[in-house]
Amino acid sequence: MKSFPRAFPLALALFAAAQPNVQAAGAPDVPAPRWNLHWLEHHWALNRSARASHAQLILVGDSIVENFATVGRATWDRYYAPRHPLNLGIGGDRTQHVLWRLAHGNLDHLAPRLVIVMVGQNNGGRDSAAAIGAGVTAIVALLRTQLPQTKILLLSIFPRGEPATPERATLAAASRIAAATADGVHVWYLDVNRAFLRADGSIPRTLMADLEHPTPLGYRVWAEALEPTVARLMGERPILPSP
Repeated sequence: MKSFPRAFPLALALFAAAQPNVQAAGAPDVPAPRWNLHWLEHHWALNRSARASHAQLILVGDSIVENFATVGRATWDRYYAPRHPLNLGIGGDRTQHVLWRLAHGNLDHLAPRLVIVMVGQNNGGRDSAAAIGAGVTAIVALLRTQLPQTKILLLSIFPRGEPATPERATLAAASRIAAATADGVHVWYLDVNRAFLRADGSIPRTLMADLEHPTPLGYRVWAEALEPTVARLMGERPILPSP
């Protein structure tokens, strides 16, 4: 994709601000940008990173993915830094925003061995399970088109909030719908949510202090749950947990 001048995001943001009907994102499976300058600049920064990267492992998602390289830095450095990773997470993104980013430069010039996808939580409370599942399915389909030689590991959407809420049920149902994309050849599905839940379905605040975003310990638990599958799909020996 061509590199746009710095003025382009600003012009785009000003255009959107003048047209309030454009502000609302549509269906979860229809690509849509977020109409603010900070997000657009973050998007273009990821495009630049993609062009400069030889990433073998890519993580795609929202703030949960984005924060892996900051809040979960020690775990990121142990498990992913040796694999030449690229973090394509932006906080607040819904499936439609991720779709737009992936179609507009985030994947340019990349040929990773594995892409890990965890997205959809921010659609909860807004969209139905069927709509969220369709959004995640569309992301997997786009990745298959853009990166036909890359393996895809789709993760279940993390639970958030207190147990037995309608949103919890919606996100779980959306994950089950998206899981149908797994074929064991190009796409694999993994549900590690139990690692974050007590027997009664509650989330320990040591793992997610706000019942949504992993703490440093939460990221360690997440990476350790993923590692056997990640290593197998990348054709490597698993990295052992830190003492």
